[in-house]
Amino acid sequence: MGITALAGAVPHTIIDNYKYTKYFPADQVKDVVDKIGIYQRRFADEKTCSSDLCFAAAEKLITDNNINRDEIDLLIFISQTPDYRMPATSVLLQDRLGLPNSTIAFDITLGCSAFIYGLSVAYSMMSCGNLRKALILDGETRSKVYSPKDRRSAFLFGDGGIAALVERDPKFGYSFFSLNSDGSRGDLIKINAGGYRNPSSIETLKERVVDEYGNIRSEEQGYMNGGDVFNFVIREIPKDIKRTLEYAGIDAQKLDFYVFHQANNFINSYLAKKLKLDTTKIPSTIDKYGNTSSVSVPLTIVDQLKGKLNGHHELLLSAFGVGMTWATAIIPFDDCQISDIVEV
Repeated sequence: MGITALAGAVPHTIIDNYKYTKYFPADQVKDVVDKIGIYQRRFADEKTCSSDLCFAAAEKLITDNNINRDEIDLLIFISQTPDYRMPATSVLLQDRLGLPNSTIAFDITLGCSAFIYGLSVAYSMMSCGNLRKALILDGETRSKVYSPKDRRSAFLFGDGGIAALVERDPKFGYSFFSLNSDGSRGDLIKINAGGYRNPSSIETLKERVVDEYGNIRSEEQGYMNGGDVFNFVIREIPKDIKRTLEYAGIDAQKLDFYVFHQANNFINSYLAKKLKLDTTKIPSTIDKYGNTSSVSVPLTIVDQLKGKLNGHHELLLSAFGVGMTWATAIIPFDDCQISDIVEV
């Protein structure tokens, strides 16, 4: 199994982080932006959902590669910002894309590591069945989740969507996955209310000051304990990458690219130094798209590796986030067709 084609879509609205000064003084904004290395992000408007971004990416992929829609046997939609609580967004996209009723469709709602999880699910299903093609759609509109008045998250998150086509072909060889979870750290990144444990109410929608620094958010907006997340990353992610490389029997230096979750520049620089990786092999889009959650790994491939995956290449993918969950994969690419990014 392997990814034979990729496409991406981003909102047309560009947010200049240095000018994101409605709620914070310009000097404080500059300090934050310089530290995290996120200079621009893309924000969807109020009528654009994650599914719209994925639909645009999927249409681009199908058109550019002349894909027969009747051969798409599996559709996986990955997002924590779906269209509705029910039905599943994947099923709506199956109809919208004109795929046959025989297409298997379901959602994965996991967070930042979910693209790698979704790949492993698609690969597993295709390896033990007669599925011909799988379409993985991964979209997030995280700009709608976090408070612009909470400086700990206000400058981090952006929106985007991708489409990835997975096909069976022995030319790809073996892929390796490491999938991990630790629910004891579920409070590190969380939206406290709006689900069924703490239902939405007038009180949960009220904005309030949440700490001594004057950050403001409601119980239905996301929060992140950045310091504890960083400590988690430096403890777990290098270990997992080393363990996966050892299991696969692969020398890290012989891989062609290392694609990390785009959380912030500091974390990815730390990982590169800790693992002694060639930084010229680490593509980055954190500066122009920000943290797009699960979309960040495939969107970075689409944006930075177009025209660079002709022939056979081996990539290491690594992502971590809400849950906490984290994942590492070593994936072969062979003449992967990457489309130009679409603006929605």
